Amino acid sequence: MADFYINIFLDDEKLKKIEEAGLSGDVKEIDGKKAIQVAVSKKEQKKLVKGFPDLTFDDSNACVLPEQGENTLLNIILDMKMLDVMKVAILKLYNPLAGRSIEGRGTGGR
Repeated sequence: MADFYINIFLDDEKLKKIEEAGLSGDVKEIDGKKAIQVAVSKKEQKKLVKGFPDLTFDDSNACVLPEQGENTLLNIILDMKMLDVMKVAILKLYNPLAGRSIEGRGTGGR
């Protein structure tokens, strides 16, 4: 069981893509909407919060990524045809150098 989850709510177009990827068995009903849930470890959750400072988790330890992050994650899921993708996805979603000046990137202040 995962520590945290990312909910991706599915409109008709996204649902069709999920079904075409053979993942229709992973579709759940959350708050009356169809969705898929991607498991996230505690370590990955910390990176997501650093990458998306406004990210909030609900009482069930689930969140919804901003649109760009959600689209990236959904594309990875569709390419890999599985929901266990966070080890790959975190590399694309989390940029540890975001917001740092050029001087802070190992240049020695040159």
